[in-house]
Amino acid sequence: MKDIGDFLLWCVFPYIALGSFIFGTIVRFTWFRGGITAKSSELLEKKNLMVGSVLFHVGIIFVFLGHVVGILIPKAFTDWLGIPNEIYHIGALVMGGLAGFMALAGMLILSYRRFSDDRVFATSSFSDLVVDLSFLIVIVLGLSASLGDGIFFNPHFNYRLNLSVWARQLFYFRPDFHLMQQVPLTFKFHVICGLLIFGFFPYTRLVHALTLPWQYLFRSPEVYRRKPSIRGEQNRG
Repeated sequence: MKDIGDFLLWCVFPYIALGSFIFGTIVRFTWFRGGITAKSSELLEKKNLMVGSVLFHVGIIFVFLGHVVGILIPKAFTDWLGIPNEIYHIGALVMGGLAGFMALAGMLILSYRRFSDDRVFATSSFSDLVVDLSFLIVIVLGLSASLGDGIFFNPHFNYRLNLSVWARQLFYFRPDFHLMQQVPLTFKFHVICGLLIFGFFPYTRLVHALTLPWQYLFRSPEVYRRKPSIRGEQNRG
């Protein structure tokens, strides 16, 4: 029974979440494109929004890039480059920790703003509240896994030997759930919550992150001309 549960969790559930992400994104951009832009509450409260938004977006971008590097680049490649595992691990902890705490600080400020400001809360949808709480949970779990398990509880655990291998296997549809049985619980919860966020991503305001203003790269430049002053026109007359 345990193997069946692990098989469903690590070989079936990831594809359900990713399928929901892909299908939902296609549907959202095809039939509901007008509702993609996130509602702005800047006019209701600006100070906390600016500080929290900058901290969160900068931090989460570096966190995402760190996850991409950790998953896509195998240990054999860094070994071939001559980078010792200890140096790689320390660098990942320092850079990932700084980015994670930056994202956490930003999310705490944004969540405090959303839940404590009556006007902002009143204009928030249910999905807005779920998104904020979900990001808080997944960031805290990520920091707990990296710093707690990585330093104190499971210092010898190397996610690049099992978790990263399993994640790469998802791309060619041959995930081995036995690899995830070797992963500490905190990492497992972090992965599950991350997949859940991917699953409901297209159905929330998060989908605006996929919109890029490509048209600005290809449109013709706009020419602006200064309007003549009334005094200048009188002098010419």
